[in-house]
Amino acid sequence: MRVRTSTAPPVNTPFYYGWMIVFIGAMGVFFSGPGQTYSVSVFIDSYINDFGWSRSQVSGIYSGATLAAGLCILFIGKYIDRFGQRKMSVIVGIGLGLACFWNSIVVNMAMLFIGFFFIRLLGQGSMTLLPNTLIPQWFIEKRGKALSLMAIGGFTSSAALPPLNAWLVAEWGWSFSWKLWGVLLLFLFVPLAYFLIRNKPEDVGLLPDGEVVHPSGKDTNDKPKKLEVNWTLQEAKKTRAYWLLLVVVGIPSMVNTGLTFHLISIFKENGLSNGTAALVLSLMAIVGFPISIVAGVILDRVKVNVILAGIFVGEIIFLGLLHFTNSIGMALFFGVLWGFSNGFERIALNYVWPSYFGRMSLGSIKGSAMTITVLGSALGPLPFGFSYDLFGGYKEILILTIIFPVIGIFCSLLAKKPVKEEETVQT
Repeated sequence: MRVRTSTAPPVNTPFYYGWMIVFIGAMGVFFSGPGQTYSVSVFIDSYINDFGWSRSQVSGIYSGATLAAGLCILFIGKYIDRFGQRKMSVIVGIGLGLACFWNSIVVNMAMLFIGFFFIRLLGQGSMTLLPNTLIPQWFIEKRGKALSLMAIGGFTSSAALPPLNAWLVAEWGWSFSWKLWGVLLLFLFVPLAYFLIRNKPEDVGLLPDGEVVHPSGKDTNDKPKKLEVNWTLQEAKKTRAYWLLLVVVGIPSMVNTGLTFHLISIFKENGLSNGTAALVLSLMAIVGFPISIVAGVILDRVKVNVILAGIFVGEIIFLGLLHFTNSIGMALFFGVLWGFSNGFERIALNYVWPSYFGRMSLGSIKGSAMTITVLGSALGPLPFGFSYDLFGGYKEILILTIIFPVIGIFCSLLAKKPVKEEETVQT
């Protein structure tokens, strides 16, 4: 494959520039934090105390804003395909920074809804979608490893932001905390994204995975390389795998968000303290980090739909265990299992789309999946809340929730990689 070499990487590195892209991708995932639930949750009590709003009012606004944001993510994916990850990273970074400043001046519920909408759209949605469509452009054979290293940014964000935000709010207040994140986004992430991101290796005279192109247009490495077939969104929609995978990505988002949102209450029902619940959430992140590294290596060698089926088996196990978790030891064991499953899940759900449908229209295809993910996270807590109000506890909903990973197992195994008629193969 002949690649134009009219430009070069913006920074000379002794290693493949794709690994620099992995670094900036990890920063992007880290800076999605201001729009993630684990970060926003720290501010909820401040809103309640300062404005006299009820917890149900703030929660309802948050869920409504998340639903609205989820419906808009699909458009972000299409813009990524049209304008590229570099330009969109700058635009989204600026937008999220301004959204943080907006959240620092909210004084009523209408402003709060607008603020939540933009941090969910630009933070949780766009700032995670962009790196997960950028990294696969630069890697094919080493895609799993690259995605797992990028995920370090997400684990670091989820571990660091809750205590950091809590400290900032306690010392300087919630308004200052939002302004600080706005400043960091505008003056740290945005410049780095503008100067360092390039949309694909072909733009700088390279090939995926670090193949360098001679002036003759021949690759320096003659070993056989993994072939890639590219699909458009419309072509992908005609395959059974696409629709099955949408079910597959929606289930973990719904289950994990529901559990996270209600974990303290679930543990309280089982006689466990708030501190134990917080410890389990931290343990999940700690365990998930090294597991994600291992997952990336395994995914480069094992069929991704088989790994996805295994993830749902893990969900069944830890959901069943949670039903009987009534001691600190069992709670810690539950946290380990949850973290193990989550570590594989973070990588596999991002790996499957470029693996099945290629790089060309990844923004649109992954954007449609991100819409389902965000909607799942918005709807996930609701069944647990309804069950608690109806039955006075969580035992019934925990048993009923097991149905979803069972469905996920069947969908994963049936979602085999599609074969495109009259394939146009690109390396």
